[in-house]
Amino acid sequence: MVPEQRWFEDFALGERFVLPSRTMTEALFAAFQLASGDNHPVHYDAEYCRAHGMPGMLAHGYQVVIQTAAGAGLFPHMVEESLKGFLEQSSRFLHPVFAGDTLYAALTVDEVTPQRTTGVLGLVSTVHNQNGVLVMEGRQRYLLRRRPA
Repeated sequence: MVPEQRWFEDFALGERFVLPSRTMTEALFAAFQLASGDNHPVHYDAEYCRAHGMPGMLAHGYQVVIQTAAGAGLFPHMVEESLKGFLEQSSRFLHPVFAGDTLYAALTVDEVTPQRTTGVLGLVSTVHNQNGVLVMEGRQRYLLRRRPA
């Protein structure tokens, strides 16, 4: 089930990796609060949120970003031999995500910068909600080995 090993030069601009969708349940909100230590009621108290004009609990930005973790899909299995490092990540939050929203994440190759023995692979990360609204966009960059001679 694991795809064939890939090296830096095996990736092409525009190649897309779809990640599994996930509905933001109250259990996921509780798990994120436990892991992050963020204790603001906007992320765990539905009544507080409604009193402040929101339809329900508001997802923390990092809770949205983690939907683009490459490890949720096949990408890390494809680069087990070639991956040298995760270089950077950035993100912009465009619309709120609330408990009950279903998120759809994808990574799309937008950079292939060769170096002598390695190359930098850039991926645009996107997260859409169940209505097709882009709620987050960002970038990830990885350092990959080139194919051995």
